Amino acid sequence: RRLRAGAMAGFVRELERRDGPALRLEQRAAGGVGCVVWDAALVLAKFLETGACPLARRHVLELGAGTGAVGIMAATLGANVTVTDLEELQELLMVNIENNKHLVTGSVRAKVLKWGEDVTEFQPPPDYILMADCIYYEESLEPLLKTLKDLTGPDTCVLCCYEQRTMGKNPEIERKYFELLQRDFELEKIPLDRHDEEYRSEDIHIMNIHRKQTVGP
Repeated sequence: RRLRAGAMAGFVRELERRDGPALRLEQRAAGGVGCVVWDAALVLAKFLETGACPLARRHVLELGAGTGAVGIMAATLGANVTVTDLEELQELLMVNIENNKHLVTGSVRAKVLKWGEDVTEFQPPPDYILMADCIYYEESLEPLLKTLKDLTGPDTCVLCCYEQRTMGKNPEIERKYFELLQRDFELEKIPLDRHDEEYRSEDIHIMNIHRKQTVGP
């Protein structure tokens, strides 16, 4: 069952919340993949609402935020969130932050973060890093991994949600990503029965990722 119920790019996507009014997320018809609310973002946003990860007053960073759905949801749960993406998506992120600011109980701001580049301004390491559907270009794997390594501290929890795609090079890219990731990180798959009971799908996975603890000096 596809979750994206007839969502049209360029229209407002409503994302229901358990407590209170829905998030209203603008999408864009033109310009790249970051401009619609992808299924993996819905699944991750709704997983955050299950309360599995305590977010109140936690420092949260979203990578490849796109419309900002996941990060804004975290901010409605009391987190202090920075949603990040490329320069060309900042305007859309700002619009969505503005549209939903009355629902935010933590804080949320948008910043430019290009994977593989300097992350000094995002230090100290956040408590959580959120990623939804960030693995689809082979050339972005190395920069993304560099950014993850640069951003994570020993206590940072990375939640990575992705839709398993069987077309073309997707399985190969996915395999390579997790292979590279396992050099520095421990991965644990969150079982489907812990996802939101409605917003879940057999082919959408959430991984809980932590830095490997280095032993010795």
